[in-house]
Amino acid sequence: MSYFHETIWKGVPKFLRRVDTALKNIGINERIPYSAPVIQFSSWMGGDRDGNPRVTPEVTRDVCLLARMMAANLYFSQIEDLMFELSMWRCSDELRACVDELLRSSKSDAKHYIEFWKQVPPNEPYRVILGDVRDKLYNTRERARQLLANGTSEVPEETTFTNVEQFLEPLELCYRSLCACGDQPVADGSLLDFLRQVSTFGLSLVRLDIRQESDRHTDVMDAITKHLEIGSYREWSEERRQQWLLSELSGKRPLFGPDLLKTEEITDVLETFHVIAELPSDSFGAYIISMATTASDVLAVELLQRECHVKQPLRVVPLFEKLADLEAAPAAVSCLFSIDWYRNRINGKQEVMIGYSDSGKDAGRLSAAWALYKAQEELIKVAKKFGVKLTMFHGRGGTVGRGGGPTHLAILSQPPDTIHGSLRVTVQGEVIEQSFGEEHLCFRTLQRFTAATLEHGMHPPVSPKPEWRALMDEMAVIATKEYRSIVFQEPRFVEYFRSATPELEYGRMNIGSRPSKRKPSGGIESLRAIPWIFAWTQTRFHLPVWLGFGGAFKHVIEKDPKNLQMLRDMYNQWPFFRVTLDLVEMVFAKGDPGIAALYDNLLVSKELLPFGESLKSKYEETKSLLLQVAGHKDLLEGDPYLKQRLRIRDSHITTLNVLQAYTLKRIRNPDYNVNLKPHLSKDYAESTKPAAELVKLNPKSEYAPGLEDTLILTMKGIAAGMQNTG
Repeated sequence: MSYFHETIWKGVPKFLRRVDTALKNIGINERIPYSAPVIQFSSWMGGDRDGNPRVTPEVTRDVCLLARMMAANLYFSQIEDLMFELSMWRCSDELRACVDELLRSSKSDAKHYIEFWKQVPPNEPYRVILGDVRDKLYNTRERARQLLANGTSEVPEETTFTNVEQFLEPLELCYRSLCACGDQPVADGSLLDFLRQVSTFGLSLVRLDIRQESDRHTDVMDAITKHLEIGSYREWSEERRQQWLLSELSGKRPLFGPDLLKTEEITDVLETFHVIAELPSDSFGAYIISMATTASDVLAVELLQRECHVKQPLRVVPLFEKLADLEAAPAAVSCLFSIDWYRNRINGKQEVMIGYSDSGKDAGRLSAAWALYKAQEELIKVAKKFGVKLTMFHGRGGTVGRGGGPTHLAILSQPPDTIHGSLRVTVQGEVIEQSFGEEHLCFRTLQRFTAATLEHGMHPPVSPKPEWRALMDEMAVIATKEYRSIVFQEPRFVEYFRSATPELEYGRMNIGSRPSKRKPSGGIESLRAIPWIFAWTQTRFHLPVWLGFGGAFKHVIEKDPKNLQMLRDMYNQWPFFRVTLDLVEMVFAKGDPGIAALYDNLLVSKELLPFGESLKSKYEETKSLLLQVAGHKDLLEGDPYLKQRLRIRDSHITTLNVLQAYTLKRIRNPDYNVNLKPHLSKDYAESTKPAAELVKLNPKSEYAPGLEDTLILTMKGIAAGMQNTG
């Protein structure tokens, strides 16, 4: 929330002014209409359940009310500035009639306003109109505050703004009146900025997306069909599920009453829908189904929305994540679009989300990137066939292993025809600070997204040649095979991963916003993508990013040496392939197998050391093959600026790595001692306090004093040093 408050709120109108200026500079004397927001924001904070037990229906409700209260407060603090500016008496007849009506019906209630503003003179018409807006904003804020604190409010709803149209109406009236009286430069000042803020942020500040796993909806449906004594939904075929869901969606009977047998999980799902039904519809964005695979996953959510009396149902967005799901996505979406009921419901618009993190964890970066590329192409074809406008929602992480990378390049490397002037992208928790932490960063981020989206539409990237596609298909099969043979099939891998990286400690510390695993008992497949990537980043080995590339390159080059030239052509002519390889090259420039060897020697058992060595030789082989394909002698030779920045950082990160490796050794082996002479300041050395008293940093830690804090500081420092640059 603080990012909206500190930078985005003022950043959006400032950015739109820059766009207006850019248009003027090329001879277009029209402003971007405030009624068509260029950029809109949604959030998952407090709505993303996906395996997170801490996000309860109560949390969702509180987050929405808090956002509404903040929005009203931000508008309220600006409305008096606007009243101060618009002191003129000349106005249009339309505005004068509205002022007369307000003066006739107004009750004098000066609230807690500054003395200067308690009485608005009737001969200052704009101030009269804006004074009424101010009163309603005051009530809107107070109502949200009371609902948040007590669950009830004494402020009557009719004295507040309940929808954004009500809020825009008086502001638009002032704008029209100023233009009619020849005061357009005044109208295009703070008032235009204010109108743009209202159009962008509405009354809810930021719309909340709800995300839940498809399995949880299946559990609810299963409980309902058993309650109705018509069988087990879980065991039905996809065809039977669709048939039943559609017959219920077409009918009107309620499916269950209070006597439905509910587990804690089922209650949680249904309560979430009740919260959606209870709160104003503009509080919410999309309902995202993670691990979606079939059309029935979407229809089940539609039915639950109707069953829980959601008056304006949220748009339902399937999220396809794993390799097999991405391959099956076009067929699932085609099946959805061929259902008449569903086509009528969506009104020609559909959003589909694709997951970069889990696909990378499932199949490796090369295969995942190619699967995501092909899935988008196929989904667009399906949408065109049914006449539906498809918006792709890119679930990118901050790190390269989770689909991250420089925004501009990432957008420009998308397949042709997949953006069409609109796309949605996640800005994940680990990179919000570097995208929106300060005003100039916020401005640059908005600029990058807008510029790249426009450029993609005006100069679409080239489509790959058929022979390039065939080679990519062949490489993807080999890459997936090599990746899975090590990550999922090698019996020593899990033990090595847990010893050689800080993954276990990371999961136990109070550092993440949700549990590190979806299911506490599972192995690598249930581990979330963030700790999976994060753990390897800490040791500078970055295994999830590069594993699979080397095997794929080696296979196709050995099969036919001419393929090396084809790979070079692909690198030079095809933006998607170039960006994919450049990002891996950047990761190699940040990696250091020598540091990974230090972790191995300190933390890994003797039996597993040879396995670690074999992975390091794969690392070196992949690096030399990558340079060969890119036609580079050294890493980052095409980007000396970045190379220099990484060189400056290196000594700092290496120091943190050494500290972290020894700290992990002490945590895992309490008897291990390192003879270090700490450098203490003169004040500390002369103080009479015992050392134990000086190290009361985290009294709740299960580790020896200071160790957990050292670990967290090194983790954050290394993560910052490894962050994507460029």
